[in-house]
Amino acid sequence: MERWWHYLTPGPAQLATGLACLGTGVQRGRLPVVGPRTLDHWVAVLVTEGRGWSAAADGTRRTVVAPAVLLLRPGVSHHYGPDAGGWAECFVDFTGPALAAYAELGLLPEADVVPLTAAESVRRVIARIAAACRGGGPLAGVEAGAAVHELLVELRRHRADLGPAGDPVVAALRQGAFLPLPVAGHARRAGVTVAGLRRAVRAAGGVGPREYVLAVRLDEAKRLLAAGGLPVAEIARRVGYEDPAYFSRIFTRRVGTAPSVFRARAYRGGLPPAQGGGSGAPATD
Repeated sequence: MERWWHYLTPGPAQLATGLACLGTGVQRGRLPVVGPRTLDHWVAVLVTEGRGWSAAADGTRRTVVAPAVLLLRPGVSHHYGPDAGGWAECFVDFTGPALAAYAELGLLPEADVVPLTAAESVRRVIARIAAACRGGGPLAGVEAGAAVHELLVELRRHRADLGPAGDPVVAALRQGAFLPLPVAGHARRAGVTVAGLRRAVRAAGGVGPREYVLAVRLDEAKRLLAAGGLPVAEIARRVGYEDPAYFSRIFTRRVGTAPSVFRARAYRGGLPPAQGGGSGAPATD
């Protein structure tokens, strides 16, 4: 049996960054059953080998087969353990005010057991957290906390229930974001109801379909503006707006500067910035 762990005590300044690591460890073999117990912080338990079970607060048991992650939530009772053959796990304890936003963005799913397609990249992140904890020093907590952000992203990326491109409904919406379609049209294109589209986008990004489409359009508009080769009117058309003045109002309202001002600040060289072709007029929705 292999068992080791390290713990950190973040101070107020580190907690103010939004996310802090409280500890990490590795356990392998015929491990004891955990719980029932309740904690005041989050724990991600990455099961890399073997199988076992996890019991919900109502006693319902779910089979855990590696690779998978158990998400232990603060204030929620948990109870789990490996089968007789044992398993291998590594865990990270974490906390911070940013976790509410991560949950809204879909990086902390409601399920307490999440199957994964692979665990190697997640395990590498946890190894970096462990190295920071072992190394100590004034930046150990900062390094470990930064890696927890990456850990949550890697866990989201390798969820087995989403597929390689994430949720196919959200992928379809992103692919069609520049088309002149209402929300109902995007839902038909993705093969779901409007309510289904809203649920999928909300779960994946914490926003509604309109907001998601707008973000995709503005991201592409910024990229084209920074390149400097196209008039604003052409950029507006490429990202789905036939009326450049309307595009300009949207852009200014959401970005905080007019398209022409953004281009002047973000231009990276190469082709000379295009002149005219669109209003650098204040932008909107």
